[in-house]
Amino acid sequence: MKQIICIKWGTKYGPEYVNRFYNMVARNITPPFRVICFTDDGTGFHPDIVVRPLPEPDFVMPKNTPGKWPKSQLWGDLGDITGTVLFMDLDIIITGNIDGFFEYGDPEDTITAKNPNTPLERMAQTSIYRMQVGKLKPMQDVFRADPQAAADKYRYEQRFVTHNAPGGVKFWPRGWVSHFRLHCIPPFPMNYMIPPRIPKGTKVVIFAGHLNPDDAVLGQWSKHDPVRSPGDHLKATFDGRRRESLSKHLRHFYLPATWIADKWR
Repeated sequence: MKQIICIKWGTKYGPEYVNRFYNMVARNITPPFRVICFTDDGTGFHPDIVVRPLPEPDFVMPKNTPGKWPKSQLWGDLGDITGTVLFMDLDIIITGNIDGFFEYGDPEDTITAKNPNTPLERMAQTSIYRMQVGKLKPMQDVFRADPQAAADKYRYEQRFVTHNAPGGVKFWPRGWVSHFRLHCIPPFPMNYMIPPRIPKGTKVVIFAGHLNPDDAVLGQWSKHDPVRSPGDHLKATFDGRRRESLSKHLRHFYLPATWIADKWR
C-alpha cells in the first residue's frame, strides 16, 4: 500500500486543492494506494480521501519567521498511520508516474528534493519527501524544546530538517523534481516568447513562495500581480507600478503555462 500524505490547515487552500491533488495522484500511481490528509477541516473532500485530524501542537509555533513550521506536526506519532509515507505539498503538479518515489533508496531513508535556490548549500526542499512515520520524532523533540530559537537559527524548516533529521537526508535523483520558477520558465529574454515547459524526466513540479498553480496557468506572478501582455508588462517597468529592480521585474514575466489546466484537475 503506497501512502501519500498531505496537510491542509487554515483557509489558504480550499477543498478543491485537496481533490485535485488526490486525482493527480490517482492518475500517476500504480495501485494500491491511499491519500491521507491531515487537516482542521475536511469539508468537501473526495470520499476516497482518508481524513485525519491535524495533531494539535502543545507549544507556540514560531512567529514572523519564514518556513512552513506546522509541518513539524507530522514528524512524530500519526496515530493509526504507520510505515512509509510520501509527503507532498498541495500546490504541486504531478507530471509523471510517482511509483519511483516509493522504490528509490532504502525504505528507512529520509529522502527529499534538493533545494535549487541554494546551489552552494546542501539543503532539503520539503515540498516532497519520504519518511518512516516516527523516525523524525527526535527531530520534533528538538524543535518543540524551543521552537522560536530553532526558527531563528535555521530560518526555514527545510534547513532545520537538513541538519537535524536522524541519519541525515538523501535526495531524489536529479530531474525528478522541478522548480516551476527556476526550471520551467525560460530565462530572460526567452520568457517573453516561449511559454513555461515541463523539463524532460520531471515527475513533480513544485511551486515556492507566493506563486501557485492557479497563478501559473494564467501567467501571473501572484494574486496581486494580474495577467499582463508582454507589452503591458514592459510598460510597467518604467511607469512606477513596480517597486522591484528592473532586472528582477523583467525576469518575473512569463507566458501562461497552459499545460497546468490538463495536469491539475
